[in-house]
Amino acid sequence: MVFSSLVFLCIFLPAVFLSYTLVPSKRVKNGILIVTSLLFYAYGEPVYVFLMIGSTIVNYFFGLLVEKGKKGRRLKLGAAVFLNLLLLGVFKYAGMAAETVNQLTGAGIPVPQIVLPVGISFFTFQAMSYVIDVYRGQVDAQRSYWKVLLYISFFPQLIAGPIVKYYDIALEIENRQQNLTEVAEGFRRFCIGLSKKVLISNTVALAANAVFALPVSQVNILTAWIGAISYLLQIYHDFSGYSDMAIGLGKMFGFHFKENFHYPYAARSIQDFWRRWHMSLSTWFKEYLYIPLGGNRKGKIRTCVNKMVVFFCTGLWHGASWTFVVWGLYHGVFLMIESFLPKGKKAPALLGHLYALLVVTVGFVLFRADTLSQGLAMIAAMFTGFSFGEEMMSTAILQLTPLFLFMTAAGVICAAPWKEWLEKKGRKLLPMVESFSYPVSIALLILCILSLSGGTYNPFIYFRF
Repeated sequence: MVFSSLVFLCIFLPAVFLSYTLVPSKRVKNGILIVTSLLFYAYGEPVYVFLMIGSTIVNYFFGLLVEKGKKGRRLKLGAAVFLNLLLLGVFKYAGMAAETVNQLTGAGIPVPQIVLPVGISFFTFQAMSYVIDVYRGQVDAQRSYWKVLLYISFFPQLIAGPIVKYYDIALEIENRQQNLTEVAEGFRRFCIGLSKKVLISNTVALAANAVFALPVSQVNILTAWIGAISYLLQIYHDFSGYSDMAIGLGKMFGFHFKENFHYPYAARSIQDFWRRWHMSLSTWFKEYLYIPLGGNRKGKIRTCVNKMVVFFCTGLWHGASWTFVVWGLYHGVFLMIESFLPKGKKAPALLGHLYALLVVTVGFVLFRADTLSQGLAMIAAMFTGFSFGEEMMSTAILQLTPLFLFMTAAGVICAAPWKEWLEKKGRKLLPMVESFSYPVSIALLILCILSLSGGTYNPFIYFRF
């Protein structure tokens, strides 16, 4: 909502930051973050804040239980994982399961109408990773429930990630420092992330939404590609923008979250893409699913099966729809194909980039589509829609406004690894760019506030995951 966004920027965030900074006690600082994080979540989900608190209580006690002795530890861990997955199953997948059974059998099972708690996949995965890491001996069980609650509920990354593993910030929960340099860097990162979402993602989203709302019969090759490219830029700047905001806010409060994106559209393969895209989710599935399944240690066939299981779960994690599952399996198939290619024979860089970008773009059409049939029809139109009637062409041209074209260009530039180029070949320019970026970030923040005031805001895509 517009109002809540402006309240967050102009009232909530300044009040939280000032009160946090002014109090000297670490215990009080933690208390401020816990209370404000719960208020932040409760603003949009008044009832489900108790669900999240209940989840933290259950996982706190399971953390203590699995640490005690050797007897029954695996059973206790299994119970913790089962309860976390049950939470996801009831609130996120019960409707999908009922609809699927009805379609396959005609059973007529009532479909539960459960409102999806915002960010449930994120905080559930964080809670599970905490208990698993205690079981593995990677961290000690936290004796203070409030510190576990702070870890799971911390508002910058609570509802749309990145997924933060407990061992990455355990020391900072106990002891962290604020300093002016990191606060300034965090503020700049926050402003850049907000700008990616509000100025770029929201603008290109207008074209993507318009195209995907059309009857497929009215979509030709030009319109289909406008929709596909718009969504390609929308989802990246939406999600990476939120991750930038979370990382920036974390740094302002003394926390250091790991990067969640590393120029994924510069990838040269699908394997490379998943090393760069939503890295916190990729590493979570690698550590807690892929490696326990056997990873790549049991031959190529078993490795491929393990990868397909992981990408089935990756797709399902994103939403209770078969479009997401097919999207996940689609990526799994390309990863499987790449694993059978001869090692050491790499395609030319440009060809690799084009291949990866094409596969990712087509995949995101499935991801965005309301139904699998719509997604497949849109993909067909991208390659065979050679109908250029007046109505179809006017629909396509209508999307190509000057603002859309400008923000599309800005989106392409911002998705490119220009910072890496500066660090390698333009080091003399880097200090100037760094210093210039601070006044630019303030100007961008003002533009974002003006844009939000104009009512152009729409929620982050990953809020629903």
